[in-house]
Amino acid sequence: MNFGVDIPFVHHLGFTLERFEGGHSTIAFTPRPEHMNSFGVTHGGACMTLLDVAMAVAARSVVPESGIVTIEMKTSFMRPACGALLAHGVLKHRTATMAFVEATILDADLQPCAHATGTFKYVKRLPTGPRSVNPLNAISTD
Repeated sequence: MNFGVDIPFVHHLGFTLERFEGGHSTIAFTPRPEHMNSFGVTHGGACMTLLDVAMAVAARSVVPESGIVTIEMKTSFMRPACGALLAHGVLKHRTATMAFVEATILDADLQPCAHATGTFKYVKRLPTGPRSVNPLNAISTD
């Protein structure tokens, strides 16, 4: 399954989309050595990116033609993220322009290791790229 849009950073990290429907998402992530922190567990920044993407994908699953941008995000780390990870995102509420979402990362033992809530804005997809190609200097939407 693909993400429905090209997100180079997501490809770089190696995220795999497993669920994208009805306000729900599941994303698998097998961290590599370059994703670890000095304690030998998945770096918090990689976990936050996984949570952010899981929430955005859950929100976009009900309006797949739309773009979505993160407005705010709160993350709580509960235990080290070890081994292969799964992130589950759930759209809790939406309006015409906003989405309120949460996501949880489960570690290789299926124990929750991080949780986030976020507010996202649905946006119209606009062309992106260098200023000369993109006179509106539009922002990327994923």
